[in-house]
Amino acid sequence: MRTQEDLKACIQVALRQTPADLLLQGGRVFDLVTGELRRADVAICGERIAAVGLGLSGRRVVDVTGLTLVPGFVDAHCHIESTMTTPEEWEAAVLPLGTTSAVCDPHELANVAGVKAIDYFREAARRLHVRLEVHIPSCVPALPSESAGAVLDATAIAPYGGAAGLSEYMNIPGVCGCAPDTLAKLAAFSDRPIDGHAPGVGGETLDALVAAGIANDHETSTIEDAIEKLRRGMTLFVRNGTVARNVEALAPLFTAPFSGRLCLCTDDRSLVDIFNEGHINASIRQLIDKGCDPLYVYRAAALTPAQHFQWHDRGLIAPGYVADIALLKDLAQCDVAEVIVRGKMLADVQAARSTTLQAAVEPFRNGVCCRALTVDDFAPLQGETQAIHVVSEQLVTTALPLTEASMRECALAALITRHEMPTRIGKAWVHGFGLKRGALASTIGHDSHNLCVVGTNAKDMALAANALRDCGGGCVVVVDGVVVGLLPLPVGGLMSDRPVQEVYTQTKALATACAETGTVLRDPFLTLAFLPLAVIPEARLTLEGFCSVQF
Repeated sequence: MRTQEDLKACIQVALRQTPADLLLQGGRVFDLVTGELRRADVAICGERIAAVGLGLSGRRVVDVTGLTLVPGFVDAHCHIESTMTTPEEWEAAVLPLGTTSAVCDPHELANVAGVKAIDYFREAARRLHVRLEVHIPSCVPALPSESAGAVLDATAIAPYGGAAGLSEYMNIPGVCGCAPDTLAKLAAFSDRPIDGHAPGVGGETLDALVAAGIANDHETSTIEDAIEKLRRGMTLFVRNGTVARNVEALAPLFTAPFSGRLCLCTDDRSLVDIFNEGHINASIRQLIDKGCDPLYVYRAAALTPAQHFQWHDRGLIAPGYVADIALLKDLAQCDVAEVIVRGKMLADVQAARSTTLQAAVEPFRNGVCCRALTVDDFAPLQGETQAIHVVSEQLVTTALPLTEASMRECALAALITRHEMPTRIGKAWVHGFGLKRGALASTIGHDSHNLCVVGTNAKDMALAANALRDCGGGCVVVVDGVVVGLLPLPVGGLMSDRPVQEVYTQTKALATACAETGTVLRDPFLTLAFLPLAVIPEARLTLEGFCSVQF
């Protein structure tokens, strides 16, 4: 809410009666409404833009000659937990890359800790400079059959209705079956855009989801799937995660007819990819490299998501809008030279970080609740006819018939309960990891986040699982009876409590350790994390073993 004093100050700056608090002088502004790239100064008063044009003055003047000014970027859908850092440390990684707003779904930590996770993220968001809108997890657990650390039914999330959006609704059978709890959740958040999760869904099932109020989807991977959803008025979130990368496949959509229905998102993007490739700025660069019109790309990065989420003061460099601005050396490459967030220079924000208290993570140091694992727990399966085949750079999997030849390229995967006793274990063969030796284990296992292990032999698998049991959660690599890489994640078994640069260094060391197993995957731990995700087709690992998923 703006005060009368704030309004008066902006008006006087706009009328050139008083100097701005901060004047960005000498740059070019990329107008996402008209498509113009014009020479203009930007006058900032407090957190807001007061005027864009010439003849302005400022108490603090910054020369931005040679730079192009665009609105700060919006990540339309992300899980901060996938960076394995806290929200404060995530901000330190993405803000210098031009991301000034995001919609996050604390679905992962909520599956471990319930409403405490929602409250933690909402408290953290209040401390950030980035606008972090926390949507409320809709499916905890993702399916009633799963074993998570919490259950959030309609009654549990009802107090958040009206204050936030409802995040990715993935219980498609619940919608189509008009399950009472599903209807109660959708009704409670019906005045807000409800986030979708509809991989490969079409026809009357898609009609039902849209009719229920589901407004967007980030699981679209083909043009045909995209057109079917766009015809129904859905907004598409074009994802550039670590495992799932849909930018290249969906680049042809970035044309005039669809430009008001496309947003960019990361969903699940690792810290290594953020440091090495970028964040939303990486998607912008890749799309323009594919020949997309920069106007439609930058709209998807800022204006369209702001409009979709009904943020009337974000997404443009214009009077009255919050001064979230990325200053670029090169528009096509999205090379970010400077960032303004809520009217403050990036250096000023970074200087203040040392005095910013982190939201408390102590309630989430719950460890791993399972018994000690033995070699017998990882005995090879007998009589199986199918394996889970992982698809490179996609979340979807396929069912692979087991033959003598395919078995030679398979590893054993196991899912172990970590939220309850007695311990239960489900096993399946998995193809596509390319493991030659050793084992990987992680307490990140979407969406219930039980303990996931994949390996070539029972001894290394047992050692890996027990290493995480002993340290309270994380990621581990074991080769020939030796722990060669370990990343502790004491915050719910999902996130580190260490500074972002330290987590990045640890993550790179873990990637080096992974190479010793011979894996061919870009990020084997994120691939491992999605093996139990039984709401995406078509072959998954559950506590019952191999599971076929069809919609």
